[in-house]
Amino acid sequence: MGQKYRQLGLAERIEICRLRAGGKSLRAIAAALGRSAGAISREVRRNSRPTKVWRGGYDPGRAQHLAERRRRWDGRFKLARQPDLREVVRQRLAMGLSPEQIAGRLALEQGRTVVSHEAIYRFVYHRSAQKDYWHRLLPRAKSRRGRFARRGGSPASFIDGRRPIAERPDIADRAAPGHWEADLMAFSAPGQSLLFVHERTSRILRITRQRGKTALSVADALLDQLRLVPAALRRTLTFDNGTEFALHRRLVDTLNLETFFCDVRSPWQKGGVENAIGRLRRYLPRKTNLATLSDADINAHTQRYNNTPRKCLGFLTPTEVFSTLQRVALQS
Repeated sequence: MGQKYRQLGLAERIEICRLRAGGKSLRAIAAALGRSAGAISREVRRNSRPTKVWRGGYDPGRAQHLAERRRRWDGRFKLARQPDLREVVRQRLAMGLSPEQIAGRLALEQGRTVVSHEAIYRFVYHRSAQKDYWHRLLPRAKSRRGRFARRGGSPASFIDGRRPIAERPDIADRAAPGHWEADLMAFSAPGQSLLFVHERTSRILRITRQRGKTALSVADALLDQLRLVPAALRRTLTFDNGTEFALHRRLVDTLNLETFFCDVRSPWQKGGVENAIGRLRRYLPRKTNLATLSDADINAHTQRYNNTPRKCLGFLTPTEVFSTLQRVALQS
């Protein structure tokens, strides 16, 4: 088998420039660098052409910049040129892997970078623009990249007794247990939603089917979920600014639980529950009709999430970590 091709680097380009200035022929330069005369000829020819802003001639720094730019541009079309690789990527997208996971796994299997996640994203959205709808294979099936436009105002000013997240204890390291986050997963059908309650340290998730988004029904569901938790494991609860959490004072008065609200349009401040909703969206897309799902089905999705090993937990499951926390809390 032939040797693997190695692209020219900056040091070799500097040497090409030095030897050419010394009057060496292209064949002599190729011999000195251990390259073929054709490779040196192509390098000099393609990077010496005059342009509107360049008079012509070979400059190693400019040649390196042009080569890197070509490589980035070429990566955008790799999947279009390589049908076998394209099919592998498509199959793994269909299995629920993200472009970053696919790129990383292929690099691990091949021992080199095969395709970047950016190249996959560019190809996916290029094909979607051609009405092939590749974006539907992405874990979150977003029709376009980036953040969507912000519309309307926030009901934060209408929530009585609202305490901003800035007043919450510093729990960024997730070391202290008992800090919860809550949110609703909404669906297309009117009145259908699931209430998610997520503990920050163990990543344990609890899901309740909601018959509506009224503040009273949500507050009752939160009370039912959290009153079974040991008092030492219910310290704070963080929401976004939806009016469905307007009766949060019932939790404060009944469970002695402190409640806090994210800043306006900053749902990332309760990133644990947002991540959990994103993971469950793979199995419960927005168009799902909850009327066709039994409580056993919803419980199965909850158990799948809670029994999945997590890297952030040392590959323990949320159930295992929360069980340990409960045992310690009951003994203390």
